[in-house]
Amino acid sequence: MPARESEAIILRSFPLGEGDRLISFFSRTEGRLRGVASGARKPKSRFGSTLEMFSYVRIWYFERETRDLVRINQCDLIESFMDAQRDYVSTLAFALLSEATEGVLGEREAAEANFRLLLVAARALKSGASSVLVLAYFAFWSVRLGGWMPRLDRCSLCNTELGEAAYVSGERGVICGNCRLPGERAISQQALAVMRRMATEKLESLMTAIAGDRNVSEVMDFMFDVIEFHIEKRLQSRRLLEEHLEHHL
Repeated sequence: MPARESEAIILRSFPLGEGDRLISFFSRTEGRLRGVASGARKPKSRFGSTLEMFSYVRIWYFERETRDLVRINQCDLIESFMDAQRDYVSTLAFALLSEATEGVLGEREAAEANFRLLLVAARALKSGASSVLVLAYFAFWSVRLGGWMPRLDRCSLCNTELGEAAYVSGERGVICGNCRLPGERAISQQALAVMRRMATEKLESLMTAIAGDRNVSEVMDFMFDVIEFHIEKRLQSRRLLEEHLEHHL
């Protein structure tokens, strides 16, 4: 089969054998794929740094119908995000973007909107934007693109208009006080307002308007709860980020 060519974002990279790498990448046209880059760990590899996490590349690869893994032939770097992973928090933020993308999207599921969202989030982190805001925006739109977004103005269960007291659950959505179950946490009206803004405004405008807003962390927590419920998996990088933020507030 002739080589396929696509823009792609490298999600993760693992050592394989003595000198190869197993690569998880998000193709703009073909969706999430996994492939082997032969010789990528050797000193004079033709791949250079193009297979580092979150490299935005043009990739050439071969695939066979009888094999799950494609064979990566060449990568040309379009944009690097290596320097943006400058500290522990930034590294965890990129890892969470990667892990959530792998969880939300099935293999070989073309998703142009998700690709653009991932690139927007990565570039915002690279520009120095608040990690919490970027992750909240990314999670919000991942939920919306997945078709999992609950109503933000009415109780998900009884359909009554939400009053001052509102509560959230990854499984049940936004809930009024009458329908709340023990353990479901409160969410502020300000956080609900932030989500409504995210539905209509670009991330770059939100970066100047609500960066540092304490209500953004409520949005991030709720949206990742929804993601974890639907993918039936805990995001390990999320746990690490939460532990770090809790200990350094």
